[in-house]
Amino acid sequence: MPGGVVKASHADGWQPALAPVIVRRHDQVRGTDLLVLPERVVVLTGRAAVVVELCDGTRTVRAIVEELTGRFPGAPVATDVPPFLDRLRQEGWLQ
Repeated sequence: MPGGVVKASHADGWQPALAPVIVRRHDQVRGTDLLVLPERVVVLTGRAAVVVELCDGTRTVRAIVEELTGRFPGAPVATDVPPFLDRLRQEGWLQ
């Protein structure tokens, strides 16, 4: 892979999970989910929280896509979720 970046393919068997230093929390005041990182907080908007919730280390990318396709019929899950997971892995938030 160019630059050593591994892409999240449906067939690679990757089971995304939050990196050990990352904590997912729900902020009741804001009514949103957060990723708490060392020295930084990321607010998860839209359906990003649902995607991250499924990254528990037990599901492959394919299983996450299938689950979300069932929850959100007609949404571009298959084209949007793998690149989103790639980005989170590149940031070091997923392992």
